[in-house]
Amino acid sequence: MDKLPKIGIPVIIIIISLIIFVSKSTITIDSGEAGVLYKRFGGGVVTEEPPLSEGFHLVAPWNKVFVYEVRQQEVFEKMQVLSSNGLEIKLDASAWYQPEYENLGKLHREKGESYVSRVLQPAIRSAARSVVGRYTPEQLYSSKRDAIQSEIYTETRNIIDDQYIQLNEILVRDITLPPTIKEAIERKLRQEQESLEYEFRLEKAEKEAEKQRIEAQGKADANKILSASLTDKILQEKGIEATLKLSQSSNTKIIVVGGGESGLPIILGNQ
Repeated sequence: MDKLPKIGIPVIIIIISLIIFVSKSTITIDSGEAGVLYKRFGGGVVTEEPPLSEGFHLVAPWNKVFVYEVRQQEVFEKMQVLSSNGLEIKLDASAWYQPEYENLGKLHREKGESYVSRVLQPAIRSAARSVVGRYTPEQLYSSKRDAIQSEIYTETRNIIDDQYIQLNEILVRDITLPPTIKEAIERKLRQEQESLEYEFRLEKAEKEAEKQRIEAQGKADANKILSASLTDKILQEKGIEATLKLSQSSNTKIIVVGGGESGLPIILGNQ
């Protein structure tokens, strides 16, 4: 059997070169990502065309692709800021963000892959200091958290408005006051609550007393009207009617008509 022809060294070199060329010329963009194309001999970062989308792409081996996550992401910030009266407040917040897809090339050219630490986080810190500095510790502790969260979001968005970053939400997760200030605020709140409860009980007692006074006045007015309507003739008539009813009873009695005071009958029983 004849021997198989040997593969020459040049052919092997060509095959290896082809494999290297193909491996350097293809890229796969995963789900939730996009690629920024950098043309080494064609003007650098491509900004006038859409970024490379998900899937398989052929790219010249002398070019380069920078892959960015374009899904919503979250960054956490722990800060120490000052209240309106100069007290140190610890603020724990986070931001939901994502790069602007259509401006991904500009983001890469002007801000780079570290755009979060270069742009977004400094903007959040600046906005937080500005907003918290407008409130007292009492306001921060009690009812202003939602307002603070909204204001930090608005100010941060204004700062990064032209930075190719989409800010979706700012979440204030915790506000920590100095222990002594927190205790003083809680004590004040308890006293205010007790005062409100006392005022409620006092108001309730006053309303109950007013109700009783009105009822007593009504009864007095009714008795006054009733007394004015009871004349001597009416009383005599009522007495006669009652006497007649008693006379019909089976008990032994003697009735003396006209023998009583004001001409009312007198009833004499067995006793």
